[in-house]
Amino acid sequence: MSKLFPSFRTFDIATSGTTIHGVTGGAGPPLLLLHGYPQTYALWHKVAARLCDRYTIVACDLRGYGDSGKPETTADHAPYSKRAMALDMAEVMPSQGHERFYVCGHDRGGRVAHRLALDHAGRVERIAVLDIAPTREMYRGTTDAFARAYAHWFYLVEPAPFPERMIGTGAQAEEYWRKKCGAGSAGMTPFAPAALAEYLRCFAKPEMVHATCEDYRAAASIDIRHDDEDGDRKVTAPLLALWGKRGVIERCFDCLALWRERAVDVRGEALPGGHYLAEEVPELVAETLAEFMV
Repeated sequence: MSKLFPSFRTFDIATSGTTIHGVTGGAGPPLLLLHGYPQTYALWHKVAARLCDRYTIVACDLRGYGDSGKPETTADHAPYSKRAMALDMAEVMPSQGHERFYVCGHDRGGRVAHRLALDHAGRVERIAVLDIAPTREMYRGTTDAFARAYAHWFYLVEPAPFPERMIGTGAQAEEYWRKKCGAGSAGMTPFAPAALAEYLRCFAKPEMVHATCEDYRAAASIDIRHDDEDGDRKVTAPLLALWGKRGVIERCFDCLALWRERAVDVRGEALPGGHYLAEEVPELVAETLAEFMV
C-alpha cells in the first residue's frame, strides 16, 4: 500500500466491536474517506493524493473488508449493520485526534457515512456520498431495470452459505470480482494495478467474502429497521450527492429527491463517469469535494 499512499502512516485501532485498519496523512481539517463493495480504502489513492495538501486524510477499511476485523455475525446481522460500522468510525476518528470531521463515502461507505451523520451528528461537519441513494428508498423503488443492474443486492442477501459458496475463494473469488467490477482486461478499467492487486488479495479470503455478504444482508433487514425507527429525523449536516452520469443511479433514481427525504440540506450533480468515480474522474471528485468541504 505504500505505493498508493506513499506519505501516509498506517494504523490499526481497536474499537468496541472490532479492529479497524487504515491510513492517515496530509494537513488541514480532517476528512474521513470510506470505500464501497467489494473494495478497500485503496480506492481513494487518487483522490487522497489531490487533497492531502488541504485536508488531514483518514481512509479506513470498513469492518469486514480489507485488513479490518471481521467479527462473528448474529441472526439479525447486527454486527454488519451500518450502525455498527458507523460506530467504528466514530471511535476511530477521536483516536486520531479528530472530534469533528468531514466524511465522504462511496457505495457501501456512503451508507455508513449516512448512518454516521445520523447517529453521531455532533461529529460530522459535512457529508458527501458517491453514487448512491438512500438504502431504504432504493429498495422501495425497485424496478426491473434496477434489479437487473444491481442483481447482487438480491443475490448476496440469500442465507449463508449459498452466495459465499457460489463466489468461492482464491482464483474463483478473483474471477467473480473481475466480472462484478468490469476488470477483465488490462487497460480497460479505472483501477490502478497496485489498487487492483490489493482488492483481489483481500477478496480472495473467505472471511471477507462472508463478511461482505453480511453487509448486504444487514442492509436489506436491520438497516431498514433502523431507518424506519428514525421517523422524521434527518441528517442536519450539509450533504453532497455525486453520481455517475453513465451509472445505474442516473438511469433508475432521482438521486437528489431521495436524499431530500433523508437530509435537510442537499445538493449534488452527476459527474461524467460510471460507478467508480473516485478512480474514473478523481480530479473532478477532489475538486468538487474541496469546494463543498469548507
